[in-house]
Amino acid sequence: MDLYNSPSWREPRPSKTSAELSMRTSRHPRHLLVGAIVLAGVLLSNAACGTSEGDEVPYTLTLVTDSSPNTLTLVADSSPTESGAGEPNLSVTADGRALLSWLVPADNSTTALRFSTRDAAGTWAAPQEIIRRNDLFVNWADFPSVVSLADGRLLAHWLQRNGEGRYAYDVRMAESRDGGLNWGERVTPHTPGIPAEHGFAALLPTADSGAAVVLLDGGAGVEDSHGAVMHLAYATWGAQGGVTSKAILDHRVCDCCQTGIAMTTRGPVVVYRDRSDEETRDISVVRLVDGAWTEPRSIHADNWKIDFCPVNGPAISSQGDNVAIVWFAAPNDSARVLVVFSTDAGATFSAPVRIDGGSPTGRVDIELLDGGTALVSWIERTGGDKAEVWARVVRPTGFEPRTVVSTSTSTRSSGFPRMVRTTDGVLMAWTMPGKPSAVRTALLRIDSVAAGQQ
Repeated sequence: MDLYNSPSWREPRPSKTSAELSMRTSRHPRHLLVGAIVLAGVLLSNAACGTSEGDEVPYTLTLVTDSSPNTLTLVADSSPTESGAGEPNLSVTADGRALLSWLVPADNSTTALRFSTRDAAGTWAAPQEIIRRNDLFVNWADFPSVVSLADGRLLAHWLQRNGEGRYAYDVRMAESRDGGLNWGERVTPHTPGIPAEHGFAALLPTADSGAAVVLLDGGAGVEDSHGAVMHLAYATWGAQGGVTSKAILDHRVCDCCQTGIAMTTRGPVVVYRDRSDEETRDISVVRLVDGAWTEPRSIHADNWKIDFCPVNGPAISSQGDNVAIVWFAAPNDSARVLVVFSTDAGATFSAPVRIDGGSPTGRVDIELLDGGTALVSWIERTGGDKAEVWARVVRPTGFEPRTVVSTSTSTRSSGFPRMVRTTDGVLMAWTMPGKPSAVRTALLRIDSVAAGQQ
């Protein structure tokens, strides 16, 4: 079985006791409602979108509600990235500007981590380089990020090798106090010097000009009958810089699925793929309540028993005490994408809404909109290794017709599409596979959300 180019959702990372089959270290290794969406598909020009011939970016979407029409339009955006770019990630500043980060091959067998900022007018700034090294751990599913802290400092994370083992790498973090021109001391948010796997970090800026960091930490040296145990770890980045605290939130989790963290008025909520002794790998949450972390709790009993990591983590978004989570599961080889909502900061959740088209690869993302809705993205297979990036507006009681954002593939080279809500809509970024690859961006403009009508 060719795990590097597997056309299905099966993208396993074997357990530590199994043969190392995965090629994760390569850079090319996310019913009827009150209203209805009316789709009119149009093909944006290749020049405007920056896509190659045949890449479709449809559309005008109209969401009709009881009170007034709400127009959603997916429009072309000019990506600031270079040829060969991949592993995009998105965040948003306090004033609604987008930050896009990506990796790209550089001179002398090095890889560079770069970023750009998109202003309210939709203009991307010239790319800036954060770091360039020949020992970065470059991975299709575990990618760097850049976030803006409350006081305007920038905080970045990336992966860097720390030993000879295939999965021996650290999470490294650094901050910039001058808009990205210079970056300070490089810090690890976990115990340094242990040649083990650390990664899948999610960074969340906090109101005190610090950040919350959640990650997978394989450096505890604990083993059970299945091999090395992966922990879910948490750290805080201080307002003056540096790591100020560390904690373990769950002592046994899935080895290589993305983590997510969102802030509510009651505190942070962390979501991740758990792992039981029986190899059930369902999605769990932990919350910080009155200064203490809750015990891990499953949000839904998918009962997905699988003896390897599917490399397919959940995503979370919040507004106030409203929380939405999306994830992929395939119990009994029945692949699906599910969404749940919470109105009490993640204490309880609605029944899951299944939103896929029947053949999802997963690789999900989510952004809460106004009025109790969320925009969800994922990759859906369309036959063989062909796939498309889909997006859909979802409510606790159902969903709107899907939108095709772009052609893609179901192989690892297509990576994980990312989304972030900005002042002018929801910005999307994804990798277009190829030799060379490319990072594309497009905007789902939600005029009614910006006007506070939805």
